[in-house]
Amino acid sequence: MTRLIQVADAAGVRRVCVVDGDALHTIDGYASVYRLATAALIADIPLSPFIANHIGTERVAYDAVYDGRNGWRVLPVIDHPGDSARLLISGTGLTHQRSADQRQAMHAPDATPTDSLRMYEWGVAGGRPAAGSIGAEPEWFYKGTGDLLRGHGEALVVPAFAGDGGEEPEIAGVYLIDRQGNPRRIGMAIGNEFADHVLERRNYLYLAASKLRNCSVGPELVIDADFSDVHGEVAIERNGAVLWSRQIHTGEWAMCHSLANMEHHHFKHASHRRIGDVHVHFFGADAFSFGAGIALDSGDVLRVQFDGFGRALRNAIVVEGGAPPLITVQPV
Repeated sequence: MTRLIQVADAAGVRRVCVVDGDALHTIDGYASVYRLATAALIADIPLSPFIANHIGTERVAYDAVYDGRNGWRVLPVIDHPGDSARLLISGTGLTHQRSADQRQAMHAPDATPTDSLRMYEWGVAGGRPAAGSIGAEPEWFYKGTGDLLRGHGEALVVPAFAGDGGEEPEIAGVYLIDRQGNPRRIGMAIGNEFADHVLERRNYLYLAASKLRNCSVGPELVIDADFSDVHGEVAIERNGAVLWSRQIHTGEWAMCHSLANMEHHHFKHASHRRIGDVHVHFFGADAFSFGAGIALDSGDVLRVQFDGFGRALRNAIVVEGGAPPLITVQPV
């Protein structure tokens, strides 16, 4: 599997690199994955061999980049160089048993089946259709545009108006709409979808608002990833020690919806197939510290790792203090 990383040096010069153990090999001629993938589509060459044909001679030490030394920064694995509003962040929820169980516990402590549990059961019954068929429609949510996307090492912010912020360790698919209006999967990456579970617990109709938060992907984008059976770990570090951790399991074998079914129901909407747009779509989480009663605080570090998806994604938490500002609207 080919793994890519987007980085910037101390002067702000961007590079796309191929990960090779402890070294990063730069790709000549392309400063973004977006431009690289677009060029491969125009050339009608699969992405991995196209990348192999453009690997340069410059090598960068991965450790220095990953640790943010000497001014290096890891960027999100994808962005839209022309317009961040043309990167749509979304996700499919209720794909894992533990996700459904936590939603059930949030909204019906007396064990009365909720709409969330029913939707998960619809996925169990019909979310993995035969090839060429359309299966049950999964839950879908909108998170925002590219402005909300963060990379490895960047902070995730809990706004002053929020109830909390909570990690959601997932795999995310990265897509580009080609010149014929067809969705094309560039690859997959580790993701931390991040949401406000206190707000969601107040009433499940606040789910949409609870998703409008920062999220992160990276540090590596895996081309031709194996998404069949993926194991990993999520952890919260506080003051240099592990406060909480869980083994996590995702991939098609662990989910009630197939990848093809999730992709169909996202891209069946014509507005999601606008030529040149980028999509980052989260596939659902298997564990949450919120369910264990953990409240994140400023300085906590969230770490998500999945086998086969490169180095761990790490993000610190910043909790905004004070009263939220009142936003007023004036007539034109």
